[in-house]
Amino acid sequence: MRTLILLALAGLGAQLVDGSLGMAYGVTSTTLLLAMGTNPAAASATVHLSEIGTTLMSGASHWRFGNVDWKVVARIGIPGAVGSFLGATALSKLSTETAEPVMSLILLGLGLYVMSRFTFRGMPKGQLGKPLRNRFLAPLGLVAGFLDATGGGGWGPVGTPALLASGRMEPRKVIGSIDTSEFLVAVAASLGFLFSLGSQGLKWSWVLAFLVGGLIAAPVAAWLVRLVPPRILGSAVGGIIVVTNIRTLLHSDWIDASGGVSAVVYVLLYAVWAAALAYSIRAYRQEKAAEGEHARERQPVDA
Repeated sequence: MRTLILLALAGLGAQLVDGSLGMAYGVTSTTLLLAMGTNPAAASATVHLSEIGTTLMSGASHWRFGNVDWKVVARIGIPGAVGSFLGATALSKLSTETAEPVMSLILLGLGLYVMSRFTFRGMPKGQLGKPLRNRFLAPLGLVAGFLDATGGGGWGPVGTPALLASGRMEPRKVIGSIDTSEFLVAVAASLGFLFSLGSQGLKWSWVLAFLVGGLIAAPVAAWLVRLVPPRILGSAVGGIIVVTNIRTLLHSDWIDASGGVSAVVYVLLYAVWAAALAYSIRAYRQEKAAEGEHARERQPVDA
């Protein structure tokens, strides 16, 4: 029971982050399951099965708050579903010994990307108005969907920054559209795992625990997307993913590091993570101060 409660809380926290940033539910949840010793394919399957419910709730919540562009959802979500089905099938055919460090490397890369992206750049603000083309959305969806299934997460970390960087959508609509289209990705990945694995290695109570936590958090996250500082949250979550997956790699057959080496690596990692958080907090405060100063300059001067 204690494990189920912890998993439900993890699902709640991961969905709060995902619904606010448009990423990190999968990589956060899969990282936790791998740290608990779960088979990589079973870990990704567990997360994607729970995401069928959480993404449906999240999409409905974002739609209610006006955060969804349905044209983008269809044009990126369908290729994403194809990519996720292929990725689930590929991961299911790898042995556990091979898949675990491979998945940790993928998650580590995504964690580094999330942390560095939000630490140094925050949420980019480009020019709005121009339509997104299929030749951009279709390949993006295919790659992000494949990576999402093979890495246990990746739809948000790949799709959200790419759409934000295009500068053609409001940040809240990018996050809402990515979260909504992830429903298609989750369904396709789950089908891929079930066809390839059956129920082997799956713990349905764990799926339910993640689902319950995520369902509670989804409507709250859709509301918080306008309030939570994404820059700080992205740096924090990216750091968690990096530290956890470095730990998995250090103790894998690939490296098998000694206790002394591991301790030094952890000290360096925590120092970098703390520096990234401090930088994000300072940059966020500077941005808010600059916005306040700009707003005061635009106020009319009383005669």
